[in-house]
Amino acid sequence: MQTQYNPTVLLRRAPFPQGRAALPALCATQITSWGIVYYAFPVLNPQITAATGWPVGATTAAFSLGLVVSAIAGIRVGHILDRRGPRAVMTAGSALGVISVVVVAAAPNLPVFITGWALAGLAMAATFYQPAFAALTRWWGPDHVRALTVVTLAGGLASTVFAPLTAALADDLSWRHTYLVLAGILAAVTIPAHALALRAPWPDAPTSPAHAAAGAAEVGRSRPFLLLAAAFTLSGFVMYAVVVALVPLLLERGYTTSQAAWALGIGGAGQTLGRTLYAALARRTTATARTTILIALGGLTTAAFAAVPGPYALLIAVSVVAGMVRGNLTLLQATAITDRWGTTQYGRLSGLLAAPATTAAALAPFVGAALAVPLGGYGRLFLLLATVSAAAALIAPWTAISAVRRRPPQL
Repeated sequence: MQTQYNPTVLLRRAPFPQGRAALPALCATQITSWGIVYYAFPVLNPQITAATGWPVGATTAAFSLGLVVSAIAGIRVGHILDRRGPRAVMTAGSALGVISVVVVAAAPNLPVFITGWALAGLAMAATFYQPAFAALTRWWGPDHVRALTVVTLAGGLASTVFAPLTAALADDLSWRHTYLVLAGILAAVTIPAHALALRAPWPDAPTSPAHAAAGAAEVGRSRPFLLLAAAFTLSGFVMYAVVVALVPLLLERGYTTSQAAWALGIGGAGQTLGRTLYAALARRTTATARTTILIALGGLTTAAFAAVPGPYALLIAVSVVAGMVRGNLTLLQATAITDRWGTTQYGRLSGLLAAPATTAAALAPFVGAALAVPLGGYGRLFLLLATVSAAAALIAPWTAISAVRRRPPQL
């Protein structure tokens, strides 16, 4: 692993007891928030467009707008988290998430639908992985990778739980009533969990001479940071385009909505499986090497979706492997800042790093849907996405920094 901070001056202590209490709560809220605010949309969107007559490009653009808002708001949210901690931010974000889902469900026209997704973007910035990672990185100190692994293991189940659940609800309910049921689940799980479980004292960030020498602005302008952001942006574009386009790809190939939803959901199980392997990978590779390897593997699994039309069992296997890679990429991004620049300004730097990647992820569903027709179908779209991943993998080796090389702590 590469690092530019002195490990001897890191905050060396056991995690705060209250921080331990936050971990199971964040596991539950990540599953629920991602499952409802994000993964329900690709399952319901075909029903939304069929019932309303709204163009698929317009509904997908509304969803993309929410992700763009999340990217922009995430920078400010990270700054607030560094100073004040996660409780108020994540509790307010949960409440706003419930409101946004209700607005989407009740939207009488496309402008209100778009407004609902803009509100959802603010909620995503305050409740998804970035604020949870910032909280656990500060509370758990040197043991933060263990905590991040646990919460992402749980988060990987979001699609596994909620894609099939959403499809099952939609079999008996309209898309509007399905979203209202999901909003009730979101309120019941996330608001009390964030309000009650994130009350731990917010510790001061550890400092070191390296941190004093390089502030967030200086790091953010450095060549390794900019190249890392570029690699993650291209990789994130592909990853989220694949997630949203997988259901249309399988529908195009003649599979049912339920089969497509299960293929999407089983990828979540793959994410959970893959994340159990990240600690071993981190012990055996540098930050730059695993960045290159994982992004390249993401491109290979995307190409596999394009090349494998069936049988269904083989597509499920590809989805599992793709999920494993996707799960490791999430942890890779969660630890990219601490691997290179330490934890002092984790919230702000992670917000800066995530902003372009999240923006690309926001545009991915819209761009994917727009390109599928002129390309001649979703199979060719997946081939194009694999090429974009290859470009990201070529950038990754250049993200190394001048560093003291050491093995990461045992996890």
